[in-house]
Amino acid sequence: QVQLVESGGGLVQPGGSLSLSCAASGSRFSIATMSWYRQAPGKERELVASITRGGSTNYADSVKGRFTISKDTAKNTAYLQMNSLKPEDTAVYYCNAVTAYSNYWGHGTQVTVSS
Repeated sequence: QVQLVESGGGLVQPGGSLSLSCAASGSRFSIATMSWYRQAPGKERELVASITRGGSTNYADSVKGRFTISKDTAKNTAYLQMNSLKPEDTAVYYCNAVTAYSNYWGHGTQVTVSS
């Protein structure tokens, strides 16, 4: 069983920055991919960014050039640096971890971009 704990959400003005963290613990198996998803009110959950064990990254078109996903393997922690934030980035952001056997989710952290 993998536990994922997100932190770093909050309220920021348009154009501002926030950094999210996701600490994973309890995994008996290597985590293959860690990802950030988001879900805005009335919308489906969507992939924001992902990073593989080998360091390959993938981004949603809407965040390319503004968001950066990274990881610290020793700490089993993934990060999402969000710059040039827009009101449409407002959502609950969820961390996701995939092992060879299962798929795990964090409880989510709220990001609100508003003036």
